[in-house]
Amino acid sequence: RRRVCVCVFFLLFLVLTKQQFPRLCTTREALLTKECCPLWEGDGSACGARSGRGSCEDAAVSDQPDGPQYPFSGLDDREKWPLVFYNRTCQCAGNFMGFNCADCKFGYFGENCNERRETLRRNIHHLTRSERNRLVSYLNLAKQTVSRDYVVATGTYREMGNGSSPMFADVSVYDVFVWMHYYVSRNALLGGPGNVWPDVDFGHWAPAFSPWHRVYLLHWEHEIRKLTGDTSFSIPYWDWRDAQGCDVCTDDLMGARSRQDPSLISPGSVFSSWKVLCSQAEVYNTRGVLCDASEEGPIRRNPGNHDQNLVERLPTSAEVEFTLSLPNYDTGAMDRTANMSFRNTLEGFGDPRTGLGSSSRLGMHAALHVFMNGSMSSVQGSANDPIFILHHAFVDSIYEQWLRRHRPAPSQYPESNAPIGHNGDYHMAPFLPLHRNKEYFISSKELGYEYSYLLNANQRFAESMRPFLEEIQDVWPWILLAGLCGGIITIIIAAALLITKRKYKGMLWSSGKSWSNVFSLPERQPLIWGNDTKEANHHNYQTTM
Repeated sequence: RRRVCVCVFFLLFLVLTKQQFPRLCTTREALLTKECCPLWEGDGSACGARSGRGSCEDAAVSDQPDGPQYPFSGLDDREKWPLVFYNRTCQCAGNFMGFNCADCKFGYFGENCNERRETLRRNIHHLTRSERNRLVSYLNLAKQTVSRDYVVATGTYREMGNGSSPMFADVSVYDVFVWMHYYVSRNALLGGPGNVWPDVDFGHWAPAFSPWHRVYLLHWEHEIRKLTGDTSFSIPYWDWRDAQGCDVCTDDLMGARSRQDPSLISPGSVFSSWKVLCSQAEVYNTRGVLCDASEEGPIRRNPGNHDQNLVERLPTSAEVEFTLSLPNYDTGAMDRTANMSFRNTLEGFGDPRTGLGSSSRLGMHAALHVFMNGSMSSVQGSANDPIFILHHAFVDSIYEQWLRRHRPAPSQYPESNAPIGHNGDYHMAPFLPLHRNKEYFISSKELGYEYSYLLNANQRFAESMRPFLEEIQDVWPWILLAGLCGGIITIIIAAALLITKRKYKGMLWSSGKSWSNVFSLPERQPLIWGNDTKEANHHNYQTTM
Protein backbone atom coordinates (compact mmCIF):
# COMPACT_ATOMS: atom_id res chain seq x y z
CA ARG A 1 0.00 0.00 0.00
CA ARG A 2 2.87 2.35 0.85
CA ARG A 3 4.52 1.59 -2.51
CA VAL A 4 1.29 2.43 -4.37
CA CYS A 5 0.99 5.80 -2.59
CA VAL A 6 4.63 6.66 -3.31
CA CYS A 7 4.21 5.77 -6.99
CA VAL A 8 1.03 7.82 -7.33
CA PHE A 9 2.68 10.82 -5.64
CA PHE A 10 5.67 10.52 -7.96
CA LEU A 11 3.43 10.31 -11.03
CA LEU A 12 1.42 13.33 -9.91
CA PHE A 13 4.62 15.32 -9.43
CA LEU A 14 5.98 14.18 -12.79
CA VAL A 15 2.87 15.14 -14.74
CA LEU A 16 2.28 18.50 -13.13
CA THR A 17 5.83 19.71 -13.62
CA LYS A 18 5.48 19.45 -17.39
CA GLN A 19 3.66 21.89 -19.64
CA GLN A 20 0.07 21.45 -20.71
CA PHE A 21 -0.46 20.56 -24.39
CA PRO A 22 -3.70 21.17 -26.27
CA ARG A 23 -4.78 18.62 -28.80
CA LEU A 24 -2.79 19.17 -32.01
CA CYS A 25 -5.88 19.03 -34.20
CA THR A 26 -7.57 22.02 -32.53
CA THR A 27 -5.29 24.69 -33.97
CA ARG A 28 -6.67 27.25 -36.42
CA GLU A 29 -4.64 25.70 -39.23
CA ALA A 30 -5.92 22.18 -38.56
CA LEU A 31 -9.53 23.37 -38.40
CA LEU A 32 -9.32 25.43 -41.59
CA THR A 33 -7.65 22.63 -43.55
CA LYS A 34 -9.99 20.08 -41.93
CA GLU A 35 -7.08 17.72 -41.45
CA CYS A 36 -6.32 15.78 -38.27
CA CYS A 37 -3.13 13.88 -39.07
CA PRO A 38 -0.63 14.74 -36.30
CA LEU A 39 3.01 13.70 -36.35
CA TRP A 40 4.09 10.57 -34.52
CA GLU A 41 7.05 11.49 -32.32
CA GLY A 42 8.74 8.19 -33.08
CA ASP A 43 9.68 9.16 -36.63
CA GLY A 44 8.38 12.71 -37.05
CA SER A 45 5.97 11.80 -39.83
CA ALA A 46 2.20 12.27 -40.02
CA CYS A 47 0.46 9.20 -38.57
CA GLY A 48 3.83 7.46 -38.29
CA ALA A 49 3.80 6.86 -42.06
CA ARG A 50 7.59 6.42 -42.34
CA SER A 51 7.43 3.54 -39.89
CA GLY A 52 4.41 1.94 -41.52
CA ARG A 53 2.12 2.72 -38.60
CA GLY A 54 -0.52 4.54 -40.66
CA SER A 55 -1.32 7.19 -43.23
CA CYS A 56 -3.38 10.35 -43.63
CA GLU A 57 -6.55 9.44 -45.54
CA ASP A 58 -9.94 10.84 -46.43
CA ALA A 59 -12.54 10.06 -43.75
CA ALA A 60 -15.16 7.94 -45.52
CA VAL A 61 -18.67 8.15 -44.07
CA SER A 62 -21.72 6.02 -44.75
CA ASP A 63 -24.49 7.26 -47.00
CA GLN A 64 -27.08 4.85 -45.58
CA PRO A 65 -30.35 6.56 -44.56
CA ASP A 66 -31.05 7.33 -40.90
CA GLY A 67 -34.35 6.85 -39.08
CA PRO A 68 -37.03 9.57 -38.86
CA GLN A 69 -36.32 10.61 -35.26
CA TYR A 70 -34.05 13.49 -36.35
CA PRO A 71 -35.60 15.32 -39.33
CA PHE A 72 -32.76 17.81 -39.93
CA SER A 73 -29.55 17.95 -41.91
CA GLY A 74 -26.48 20.14 -41.64
CA LEU A 75 -27.36 21.65 -38.24
CA ASP A 76 -25.45 19.49 -35.75
CA ASP A 77 -21.66 19.06 -35.59
CA ARG A 78 -22.08 15.34 -34.87
CA GLU A 79 -23.81 14.62 -38.18
CA LYS A 80 -21.66 12.37 -40.39
CA TRP A 81 -18.90 12.52 -37.78
CA PRO A 82 -16.18 13.77 -38.13
CA LEU A 83 -16.77 15.66 -41.41
CA VAL A 84 -17.91 18.96 -39.86
CA PHE A 85 -14.47 19.29 -38.24
CA TYR A 86 -12.18 17.02 -40.30
CA ASN A 87 -12.36 15.25 -43.63
CA ARG A 88 -8.89 13.71 -43.38
CA THR A 89 -7.67 11.67 -40.40
CA CYS A 90 -5.08 9.05 -39.56
CA GLN A 91 -5.94 5.52 -40.64
CA CYS A 92 -3.70 3.12 -38.75
CA ALA A 93 -2.27 -0.15 -40.04
CA GLY A 94 -1.93 -3.52 -38.33
CA ASN A 95 -2.28 -3.40 -34.57
CA PHE A 96 -1.63 0.35 -34.30
CA MET A 97 -4.29 2.80 -33.15
CA GLY A 98 -4.71 6.40 -32.00
CA PHE A 99 -5.27 9.83 -33.50
CA ASN A 100 -1.62 9.73 -34.68
CA CYS A 101 -1.20 5.91 -34.67
CA ALA A 102 1.02 6.12 -31.58
CA ASP A 103 -1.01 3.61 -29.55
CA CYS A 104 -1.91 -0.06 -29.82
CA LYS A 105 -5.27 -1.55 -30.66
CA PHE A 106 -7.27 -2.78 -27.69
CA GLY A 107 -5.76 -6.03 -26.44
CA TYR A 108 -2.28 -5.38 -27.84
CA PHE A 109 0.79 -4.10 -26.00
CA GLY A 110 4.48 -3.49 -26.51
CA GLU A 111 6.58 -1.06 -28.52
CA ASN A 112 5.51 -2.63 -31.80
CA CYS A 113 2.01 -3.57 -30.62
CA ASN A 114 2.66 -7.28 -31.22
CA GLU A 115 2.12 -8.58 -27.68
CA ARG A 116 -1.37 -10.04 -27.32
CA ARG A 117 -2.65 -9.91 -23.72
CA GLU A 118 -6.03 -10.46 -22.06
CA THR A 119 -6.86 -8.41 -18.97
CA LEU A 120 -9.45 -9.32 -16.36
CA ARG A 121 -12.18 -6.98 -15.11
CA ARG A 122 -13.02 -8.00 -11.56
CA ASN A 123 -15.93 -7.58 -9.18
CA ILE A 124 -15.07 -4.49 -7.12
CA HIS A 125 -15.93 -6.41 -3.93
CA HIS A 126 -13.32 -9.03 -4.84
CA LEU A 127 -10.47 -6.55 -5.16
CA THR A 128 -7.66 -6.79 -2.65
CA ARG A 129 -7.08 -3.88 -0.28
CA SER A 130 -4.14 -2.67 -2.36
CA GLU A 131 -6.22 -2.88 -5.56
CA ARG A 132 -9.00 -0.81 -3.99
CA ASN A 133 -6.46 1.80 -2.89
CA ARG A 134 -4.94 1.81 -6.35
CA LEU A 135 -8.33 2.31 -8.02
CA VAL A 136 -9.23 5.31 -5.88
CA SER A 137 -5.72 6.78 -6.27
CA TYR A 138 -5.78 6.41 -10.06
CA LEU A 139 -9.25 7.94 -10.32
CA ASN A 140 -8.17 10.92 -8.26
CA LEU A 141 -4.92 11.28 -10.21
CA ALA A 142 -6.92 11.36 -13.46
CA LYS A 143 -9.25 13.98 -12.00
CA GLN A 144 -6.37 16.23 -10.89
CA THR A 145 -4.18 15.89 -14.01
CA VAL A 146 -4.77 18.06 -17.08
CA SER A 147 -4.99 15.96 -20.24
CA ARG A 148 -1.96 16.28 -22.50
CA ASP A 149 -3.62 14.81 -25.57
CA TYR A 150 -7.16 16.16 -25.54
CA VAL A 151 -9.09 19.39 -25.07
CA VAL A 152 -12.87 19.82 -25.24
CA ALA A 153 -15.02 21.96 -27.53
CA THR A 154 -16.87 24.83 -25.84
CA GLY A 155 -18.54 26.13 -28.99
CA THR A 156 -20.03 24.83 -32.22
CA TYR A 157 -18.08 24.86 -35.47
CA ARG A 158 -20.25 27.75 -36.63
CA GLU A 159 -19.49 29.69 -33.44
CA MET A 160 -15.81 29.10 -34.14
CA GLY A 161 -16.17 30.97 -37.43
CA ASN A 162 -15.96 27.65 -39.28
CA GLY A 163 -12.57 27.04 -37.71
CA SER A 164 -10.99 30.48 -37.80
CA SER A 165 -11.56 31.12 -34.07
CA PRO A 166 -11.03 27.86 -32.12
CA MET A 167 -13.09 27.47 -28.93
CA PHE A 168 -11.61 24.73 -26.75
CA ALA A 169 -10.77 24.27 -23.08
CA ASP A 170 -8.22 22.24 -21.15
CA VAL A 171 -9.72 19.74 -18.71
CA SER A 172 -8.44 16.80 -16.69
CA VAL A 173 -7.98 13.30 -18.05
CA TYR A 174 -11.10 12.21 -16.16
CA ASP A 175 -13.15 15.20 -17.31
CA VAL A 176 -12.38 14.56 -20.97
CA PHE A 177 -14.63 11.52 -20.58
CA VAL A 178 -17.24 13.45 -18.62
CA TRP A 179 -17.39 15.88 -21.53
CA MET A 180 -17.53 13.10 -24.14
CA HIS A 181 -20.56 11.53 -22.49
CA TYR A 182 -22.21 14.96 -22.30
CA TYR A 183 -21.38 15.76 -25.93
CA VAL A 184 -22.68 12.50 -27.40
CA SER A 185 -26.01 12.79 -25.54
CA ARG A 186 -26.67 16.55 -25.64
CA ASN A 187 -29.65 18.07 -27.44
CA ALA A 188 -29.17 19.38 -30.96
CA LEU A 189 -28.74 23.17 -31.08
CA LEU A 190 -30.93 24.52 -33.87
CA GLY A 191 -29.92 28.17 -33.37
CA GLY A 192 -30.79 30.69 -30.69
CA PRO A 193 -31.87 30.43 -27.02
CA GLY A 194 -34.24 27.57 -26.26
CA ASN A 195 -34.24 26.34 -29.84
CA VAL A 196 -33.13 22.73 -29.38
CA TRP A 197 -34.17 19.29 -30.59
CA PRO A 198 -34.34 16.88 -27.62
CA ASP A 199 -35.21 13.67 -29.49
CA VAL A 200 -31.65 12.89 -30.49
CA ASP A 201 -28.77 11.06 -28.84
CA PHE A 202 -25.76 9.69 -30.69
CA GLY A 203 -24.89 7.16 -27.95
CA HIS A 204 -28.21 6.23 -26.31
CA TRP A 205 -31.79 5.19 -27.08
CA ALA A 206 -30.76 3.12 -30.11
CA PRO A 207 -28.48 0.26 -31.30
CA ALA A 208 -25.13 1.99 -30.68
CA PHE A 209 -25.79 2.19 -26.92
CA SER A 210 -23.80 -0.98 -26.17
CA PRO A 211 -20.93 -0.56 -28.69
CA TRP A 212 -20.48 3.15 -27.90
CA HIS A 213 -20.16 2.60 -24.17
CA ARG A 214 -17.85 -0.37 -24.78
CA VAL A 215 -15.43 1.85 -26.72
CA TYR A 216 -15.85 4.59 -24.11
CA LEU A 217 -14.72 2.23 -21.31
CA LEU A 218 -11.84 0.86 -23.38
CA HIS A 219 -10.51 4.36 -24.07
CA TRP A 220 -10.96 5.37 -20.42
CA GLU A 221 -9.02 2.28 -19.32
CA HIS A 222 -6.36 3.04 -21.95
CA GLU A 223 -5.90 6.64 -20.76
CA ILE A 224 -5.52 5.53 -17.12
CA ARG A 225 -2.81 3.11 -18.19
CA LYS A 226 -0.98 5.82 -20.13
CA LEU A 227 -1.25 8.25 -17.22
CA THR A 228 0.00 5.85 -14.56
CA GLY A 229 2.27 3.58 -16.58
CA ASP A 230 0.36 0.64 -15.12
CA THR A 231 -0.50 -1.52 -18.14
CA SER A 232 -2.08 -4.17 -15.89
CA PHE A 233 -4.86 -1.82 -14.73
CA SER A 234 -8.40 -2.88 -15.59
CA ILE A 235 -11.82 -1.44 -14.75
CA PRO A 236 -13.71 -3.23 -11.97
CA TYR A 237 -17.45 -3.75 -12.18
CA TRP A 238 -20.28 -3.42 -9.68
CA ASP A 239 -22.65 -6.39 -9.80
CA TRP A 240 -25.83 -4.66 -8.65
CA ARG A 241 -28.19 -7.61 -9.18
CA ASP A 242 -30.53 -7.94 -6.17
CA ALA A 243 -28.63 -5.27 -4.22
CA GLN A 244 -30.71 -3.59 -1.50
CA GLY A 245 -28.74 -0.35 -1.68
CA CYS A 246 -25.51 1.24 -2.82
CA ASP A 247 -23.02 -1.24 -1.35
CA VAL A 248 -20.13 0.51 -3.13
CA CYS A 249 -20.97 3.76 -1.33
CA THR A 250 -18.30 3.40 1.35
CA ASP A 251 -15.37 5.69 2.06
CA ASP A 252 -12.83 3.06 1.00
CA LEU A 253 -14.60 2.74 -2.36
CA MET A 254 -16.84 5.33 -4.04
CA GLY A 255 -17.66 7.41 -0.97
CA ALA A 256 -20.23 7.09 1.80
CA ARG A 257 -23.15 9.44 2.39
CA SER A 258 -22.35 12.69 4.21
CA ARG A 259 -23.91 12.93 7.67
CA GLN A 260 -24.32 16.68 7.34
CA ASP A 261 -26.05 16.56 3.92
CA PRO A 262 -27.44 13.23 2.64
CA SER A 263 -27.15 14.42 -0.96
CA LEU A 264 -23.37 14.85 -0.70
CA ILE A 265 -20.44 12.46 -0.33
CA SER A 266 -18.79 11.95 3.04
CA PRO A 267 -15.76 14.18 3.78
CA GLY A 268 -13.92 10.94 4.52
CA SER A 269 -13.85 10.19 0.79
CA VAL A 270 -11.55 11.86 -1.72
CA PHE A 271 -14.55 12.14 -4.07
CA SER A 272 -16.21 14.68 -1.76
CA SER A 273 -13.81 17.34 -3.12
CA TRP A 274 -14.52 16.60 -6.79
CA LYS A 275 -16.31 19.23 -8.88
CA VAL A 276 -18.68 18.36 -11.70
CA LEU A 277 -18.98 19.87 -15.17
CA CYS A 278 -21.48 19.72 -18.06
CA SER A 279 -24.27 18.77 -15.64
CA GLN A 280 -26.80 21.56 -16.27
CA ALA A 281 -28.53 20.49 -19.46
CA GLU A 282 -31.56 22.73 -18.99
CA VAL A 283 -29.36 25.81 -18.56
CA TYR A 284 -27.47 25.09 -21.78
CA ASN A 285 -30.72 24.45 -23.67
CA THR A 286 -32.29 27.67 -22.41
CA ARG A 287 -29.25 29.65 -23.52
CA GLY A 288 -28.79 27.62 -26.70
CA VAL A 289 -25.10 26.97 -25.99
CA LEU A 290 -22.67 24.14 -25.31
CA CYS A 291 -21.27 23.35 -21.88
CA ASP A 292 -18.25 25.61 -21.29
CA ALA A 293 -16.44 23.00 -19.12
CA SER A 294 -16.42 25.20 -15.99
CA GLU A 295 -16.90 23.72 -12.50
CA GLU A 296 -20.50 23.44 -11.35
CA GLY A 297 -20.33 22.28 -7.73
CA PRO A 298 -19.79 18.94 -5.94
CA ILE A 299 -20.95 15.48 -6.96
CA ARG A 300 -24.47 14.82 -5.71
CA ARG A 301 -25.78 11.42 -4.74
CA ASN A 302 -28.69 10.27 -2.58
CA PRO A 303 -29.20 6.58 -3.36
CA GLY A 304 -32.62 5.11 -2.69
CA ASN A 305 -34.42 8.43 -2.18
CA HIS A 306 -35.57 8.60 -5.79
CA ASP A 307 -38.95 8.69 -7.53
CA GLN A 308 -40.44 5.28 -6.66
CA ASN A 309 -43.03 5.66 -9.44
CA LEU A 310 -40.24 5.78 -12.02
CA VAL A 311 -37.98 3.07 -10.57
CA GLU A 312 -39.23 0.50 -8.08
CA ARG A 313 -35.84 -0.90 -6.98
CA LEU A 314 -32.49 -2.03 -8.31
CA PRO A 315 -32.65 -4.71 -11.04
CA THR A 316 -32.95 -8.36 -10.01
CA SER A 317 -31.18 -11.48 -11.24
CA ALA A 318 -34.46 -12.63 -12.80
CA GLU A 319 -34.74 -9.39 -14.78
CA VAL A 320 -31.17 -9.72 -16.03
CA GLU A 321 -31.87 -13.31 -17.08
CA PHE A 322 -35.05 -12.32 -18.93
CA THR A 323 -33.14 -9.57 -20.74
CA LEU A 324 -30.44 -12.05 -21.76
CA SER A 325 -33.09 -14.46 -23.09
CA LEU A 326 -34.25 -12.01 -25.78
CA PRO A 327 -32.80 -13.28 -29.08
CA ASN A 328 -33.06 -10.08 -31.15
CA TYR A 329 -30.48 -7.35 -30.62
CA ASP A 330 -32.88 -4.60 -31.70
CA THR A 331 -36.31 -4.40 -33.29
CA GLY A 332 -38.83 -2.10 -34.96
CA ALA A 333 -37.89 1.55 -35.02
CA MET A 334 -34.79 0.68 -32.96
CA ASP A 335 -35.49 3.42 -30.44
CA ARG A 336 -37.17 3.57 -27.00
CA THR A 337 -40.37 2.07 -28.43
CA ALA A 338 -38.69 -1.20 -29.53
CA ASN A 339 -40.45 -4.36 -28.31
CA MET A 340 -38.66 -7.58 -27.37
CA SER A 341 -35.34 -5.84 -28.05
CA PHE A 342 -32.34 -6.92 -26.02
CA ARG A 343 -30.72 -3.49 -26.44
CA ASN A 344 -33.83 -1.52 -25.45
CA THR A 345 -34.51 -3.76 -22.45
CA LEU A 346 -30.88 -3.64 -21.30
CA GLU A 347 -30.86 0.13 -21.66
CA GLY A 348 -33.96 0.34 -19.48
CA PHE A 349 -36.80 1.48 -21.76
CA GLY A 350 -38.13 -2.03 -22.35
CA ASP A 351 -39.92 -3.74 -19.45
CA PRO A 352 -37.50 -6.39 -18.02
CA ARG A 353 -40.46 -8.72 -17.32
CA THR A 354 -42.35 -8.46 -20.60
CA GLY A 355 -39.90 -6.96 -23.09
CA LEU A 356 -42.41 -4.30 -24.18
CA GLY A 357 -40.91 -0.91 -25.08
CA SER A 358 -41.87 2.57 -23.87
CA SER A 359 -42.18 1.21 -20.34
CA SER A 360 -43.70 3.60 -17.79
CA ARG A 361 -41.10 2.37 -15.30
CA LEU A 362 -37.42 2.32 -16.07
CA GLY A 363 -35.43 -0.86 -15.56
CA MET A 364 -31.96 -2.36 -15.89
CA HIS A 365 -29.29 0.23 -16.86
CA ALA A 366 -31.56 3.28 -16.49
CA ALA A 367 -32.94 2.09 -13.15
CA LEU A 368 -29.56 2.35 -11.46
CA HIS A 369 -29.00 5.86 -12.80
CA VAL A 370 -32.32 7.00 -11.32
CA PHE A 371 -31.75 5.07 -8.07
CA MET A 372 -28.53 7.02 -7.41
CA ASN A 373 -30.67 10.20 -7.33
CA GLY A 374 -28.07 12.87 -8.02
CA SER A 375 -25.39 13.51 -10.62
CA MET A 376 -25.92 10.00 -11.99
CA SER A 377 -29.60 10.63 -12.73
CA SER A 378 -28.80 13.19 -15.45
CA VAL A 379 -27.91 11.48 -18.73
CA GLN A 380 -25.59 14.24 -19.89
CA GLY A 381 -23.81 14.73 -16.53
CA SER A 382 -23.86 11.17 -15.19
CA ALA A 383 -20.19 10.41 -15.88
CA ASN A 384 -19.18 12.96 -13.21
CA ASP A 385 -19.85 10.29 -10.57
CA PRO A 386 -17.10 7.60 -10.58
CA ILE A 387 -19.81 4.99 -9.91
CA PHE A 388 -20.66 5.50 -13.59
CA ILE A 389 -17.56 3.51 -14.60
CA LEU A 390 -18.36 0.57 -12.31
CA HIS A 391 -22.00 0.55 -13.41
CA HIS A 392 -21.28 0.59 -17.13
CA ALA A 393 -18.62 -2.11 -16.78
CA PHE A 394 -21.35 -4.41 -15.46
CA VAL A 395 -23.78 -3.31 -18.19
CA ASP A 396 -21.04 -4.14 -20.71
CA SER A 397 -20.65 -7.57 -19.11
CA ILE A 398 -24.37 -8.26 -19.71
CA TYR A 399 -23.90 -7.22 -23.34
CA GLU A 400 -20.96 -9.63 -23.44
CA GLN A 401 -23.08 -12.47 -22.02
CA TRP A 402 -25.72 -11.85 -24.69
CA LEU A 403 -23.13 -11.95 -27.48
CA ARG A 404 -21.74 -15.26 -26.22
CA ARG A 405 -25.13 -16.84 -25.66
CA HIS A 406 -26.76 -15.88 -28.97
CA ARG A 407 -23.70 -15.56 -31.25
CA PRO A 408 -25.43 -13.07 -33.53
CA ALA A 409 -24.50 -12.74 -37.18
CA PRO A 410 -22.88 -9.39 -38.04
CA SER A 411 -26.01 -8.62 -40.06
CA GLN A 412 -28.03 -8.39 -36.82
CA TYR A 413 -26.48 -4.98 -36.32
CA PRO A 414 -28.52 -2.56 -38.50
CA GLU A 415 -26.84 -1.00 -41.52
CA SER A 416 -29.56 1.60 -42.10
CA ASN A 417 -32.69 3.32 -40.77
CA ALA A 418 -31.51 3.38 -37.16
CA PRO A 419 -31.73 6.76 -35.37
CA ILE A 420 -28.98 9.14 -36.47
CA GLY A 421 -25.54 8.10 -35.23
CA HIS A 422 -26.48 4.43 -34.81
CA ASN A 423 -26.16 2.75 -38.22
CA GLY A 424 -23.44 0.11 -38.47
CA ASP A 425 -20.94 2.18 -40.49
CA TYR A 426 -21.52 5.42 -38.59
CA HIS A 427 -18.41 6.73 -36.85
CA MET A 428 -18.94 7.13 -33.11
CA ALA A 429 -19.10 10.78 -32.05
CA PRO A 430 -16.94 12.37 -30.70
CA PHE A 431 -14.13 9.78 -30.83
CA LEU A 432 -10.81 10.48 -32.51
CA PRO A 433 -9.46 8.00 -33.54
CA LEU A 434 -12.52 6.90 -35.50
CA HIS A 435 -14.54 3.81 -34.61
CA ARG A 436 -17.55 2.39 -36.45
CA ASN A 437 -20.48 1.04 -34.43
CA LYS A 438 -20.54 -2.43 -35.99
CA GLU A 439 -16.83 -2.97 -35.27
CA TYR A 440 -17.71 -3.48 -31.59
CA PHE A 441 -20.55 -5.93 -32.14
CA ILE A 442 -18.01 -8.61 -31.17
CA SER A 443 -16.89 -10.46 -28.06
CA SER A 444 -14.75 -8.72 -25.46
CA LYS A 445 -12.19 -11.52 -25.83
CA GLU A 446 -11.41 -10.23 -29.33
CA LEU A 447 -10.76 -6.83 -27.72
CA GLY A 448 -8.44 -8.24 -25.06
CA TYR A 449 -10.50 -8.41 -21.88
CA GLU A 450 -12.66 -10.79 -19.84
CA TYR A 451 -15.00 -10.54 -16.83
CA SER A 452 -14.18 -12.55 -13.72
CA TYR A 453 -17.72 -13.83 -13.19
CA LEU A 454 -17.78 -15.24 -16.73
CA LEU A 455 -14.80 -17.50 -15.98
CA ASN A 456 -15.31 -21.20 -15.25
CA ALA A 457 -16.30 -22.31 -11.72
CA ASN A 458 -12.77 -23.07 -10.49
CA GLN A 459 -11.40 -19.79 -11.76
CA ARG A 460 -14.31 -17.86 -10.22
CA PHE A 461 -13.65 -19.49 -6.84
CA ALA A 462 -9.97 -18.60 -7.03
CA GLU A 463 -10.89 -15.00 -7.87
CA SER A 464 -13.28 -14.71 -4.92
CA MET A 465 -10.55 -15.97 -2.54
CA ARG A 466 -7.94 -13.42 -3.60
CA PRO A 467 -8.77 -10.72 -1.01
CA PHE A 468 -8.67 -13.26 1.83
CA LEU A 469 -5.36 -14.67 0.67
CA GLU A 470 -3.91 -11.15 0.61
CA GLU A 471 -5.09 -10.58 4.18
CA ILE A 472 -3.40 -13.80 5.26
CA GLN A 473 -0.26 -12.82 3.38
CA ASP A 474 -0.20 -9.49 5.19
CA VAL A 475 -0.57 -10.97 8.68
CA TRP A 476 1.30 -14.28 8.41
CA PRO A 477 4.69 -12.76 9.50
CA TRP A 478 3.01 -11.51 12.68
CA ILE A 479 1.39 -14.90 13.25
CA LEU A 480 4.79 -16.57 12.80
CA LEU A 481 6.44 -14.07 15.15
CA ALA A 482 3.73 -14.60 17.76
CA GLY A 483 4.16 -18.35 17.45
CA LEU A 484 7.92 -18.09 17.91
CA CYS A 485 7.53 -15.79 20.93
CA GLY A 486 4.95 -18.13 22.42
CA GLY A 487 7.27 -21.10 21.93
CA ILE A 488 10.20 -19.29 23.56
CA ILE A 489 8.05 -18.24 26.53
CA THR A 490 6.77 -21.81 26.91
CA ILE A 491 10.31 -23.17 26.92
CA ILE A 492 11.40 -20.58 29.51
CA ILE A 493 8.45 -21.39 31.80
CA ALA A 494 9.03 -25.13 31.43
CA ALA A 495 12.73 -24.74 32.24
CA ALA A 496 11.94 -22.58 35.28
CA LEU A 497 9.45 -25.14 36.58
CA LEU A 498 11.92 -27.94 36.05
CA ILE A 499 14.66 -26.08 37.92
CA THR A 500 12.26 -25.21 40.76
CA LYS A 501 11.06 -28.80 41.00
CA ARG A 502 14.58 -30.14 41.23
CA LYS A 503 15.53 -27.56 43.85
CA TYR A 504 12.54 -28.24 46.11
CA LYS A 505 12.74 -31.97 45.55
CA GLY A 506 16.20 -31.98 47.11
CA MET A 507 14.99 -29.90 50.08
CA LEU A 508 11.96 -32.12 50.66
CA TRP A 509 14.03 -35.29 50.45
CA SER A 510 16.17 -34.07 53.32
CA SER A 511 13.17 -32.99 55.45
CA GLY A 512 11.08 -36.09 54.78
CA LYS A 513 8.06 -34.19 53.38
CA SER A 514 6.24 -35.13 50.20
CA TRP A 515 6.00 -32.85 47.18
CA SER A 516 2.20 -32.70 47.25
CA ASN A 517 2.12 -31.49 50.84
CA VAL A 518 4.09 -28.37 49.99
CA PHE A 519 1.50 -27.12 47.52
CA SER A 520 -1.64 -28.33 49.35
CA LEU A 521 -3.83 -25.56 50.81
CA PRO A 522 -6.34 -25.76 53.65
CA GLU A 523 -9.97 -26.06 52.46
CA ARG A 524 -11.80 -22.77 53.12
CA GLN A 525 -15.08 -23.46 51.19
CA PRO A 526 -17.16 -26.66 51.10
CA LEU A 527 -16.78 -28.47 47.77
CA ILE A 528 -20.55 -28.92 47.52
CA TRP A 529 -22.78 -25.99 48.46
CA GLY A 530 -25.94 -26.41 50.37
CA ASN A 531 -29.27 -25.34 48.84
CA ASP A 532 -29.50 -22.15 50.91
CA THR A 533 -26.06 -20.99 49.91
CA LYS A 534 -26.73 -21.67 46.22
CA GLU A 535 -29.97 -19.67 46.19
CA ALA A 536 -28.38 -16.71 47.92
CA ASN A 537 -25.58 -16.38 45.36
CA HIS A 538 -27.47 -17.21 42.14
CA HIS A 539 -28.32 -14.35 39.71
CA ASN A 540 -31.04 -14.83 37.10
CA TYR A 541 -29.54 -14.30 33.54
CA GLN A 542 -32.66 -12.62 32.22
CA THR A 543 -32.78 -10.23 35.18
CA THR A 544 -29.15 -9.33 34.67
CA MET A 545 -29.88 -8.44 31.05
